[in-house]
Amino acid sequence: DRKKLHTAPVRQVFRLRPFHVLVATGGGYAGYRKYEDYKLEQLEKTGIEVPVKLASEWEVALYKSVPTRLLSRAWGRLNQVELPTWLRKPVYSLYIWTFGVNMKEAAVEDLHHYRNLSEFFRRKLKPQARPVCSLHSVISPSDGKILNFGQVKNCEVEQVKGVTYSLESFLGPHICAEKLHFSQAPTSNSFQQQLVTKEGNELYHCVIYLAPGDYHCFHSPTDWRVSHRRHFPGSLMSVNPGVARWIKELFCHNERVVLTGDWKHGFFSLTAVGATNVGSIRIYFDQDLHTNSPSYSKGSYNDFSFVSNNNKEGIPMRKGEHLGEFNLGSTIVLIFEAPKDFKFQLKAGQKIRFGEALGSL
Repeated sequence: DRKKLHTAPVRQVFRLRPFHVLVATGGGYAGYRKYEDYKLEQLEKTGIEVPVKLASEWEVALYKSVPTRLLSRAWGRLNQVELPTWLRKPVYSLYIWTFGVNMKEAAVEDLHHYRNLSEFFRRKLKPQARPVCSLHSVISPSDGKILNFGQVKNCEVEQVKGVTYSLESFLGPHICAEKLHFSQAPTSNSFQQQLVTKEGNELYHCVIYLAPGDYHCFHSPTDWRVSHRRHFPGSLMSVNPGVARWIKELFCHNERVVLTGDWKHGFFSLTAVGATNVGSIRIYFDQDLHTNSPSYSKGSYNDFSFVSNNNKEGIPMRKGEHLGEFNLGSTIVLIFEAPKDFKFQLKAGQKIRFGEALGSL
């Protein structure tokens, strides 16, 4: 009475395609790196200085093989699924506990109000929760952690201490002064010096990392005019401090939106850098911007000018005004021109909130 079992050949059951192998290998390696990042964070908390160990080309290639763009789009769709009312509080409470979210600052504290994760991530704050500092000329555009700041030297910018990236690779080719309506700029072969429009000024930078539990909107850090937008499609690797310490020119690999213009001291730029599960970068006044598009062309970028015959001033932004938002958390990079006596009011690694002082003259 035995029944015959019909089984497919082993080679058909366990048929592995190159894509599956690539995803499994890359995903496993990414998980391993996350564990290494966690160990480094624990060492930093004890005050032990961690030596810089950069990733090799094959390690970067392996990490980039993980389909983070596809996963981020899938995560974005999942975030927009409306949750049943009874499930909202348990889900959001778990997120709040995991990432230390302070819901007392939220404009709406009732967790049942947020229909999906996307609405919860993009929650607004009470007006009094983030007072804007009026005594300093440049404020923090967002909540986050200060990864690095200081003068730009030799066309290189530090993403974290000891790890740099190319200023030109990050911002892309220089836009002529006439298009940006800057003052007369000295002619120079140095990309860094081309950005400095006034004699005696220096170029400064500041990197702010937004953790998943932070407030995800970002605001104007000063009074300035936005003249141009440059969108770089790219990878969506993690930008947490551990990865930023490990991958050189991480911010140049990732998708980013560069806003450039001018303030009272010359050149000013704000760049929103995308990351894993943060493929969506929104600029409120730029309806033509679409990030993490499936039609991704490696190494490309697209430009858009806000200066036209009808609008020769660009987009005026006031200090503290709403500028844009991430769908989770990522990184803001400020690169701007200022006189030599500009001083940052910061310490590397410190937590900062939107509206607090970054620096002043």
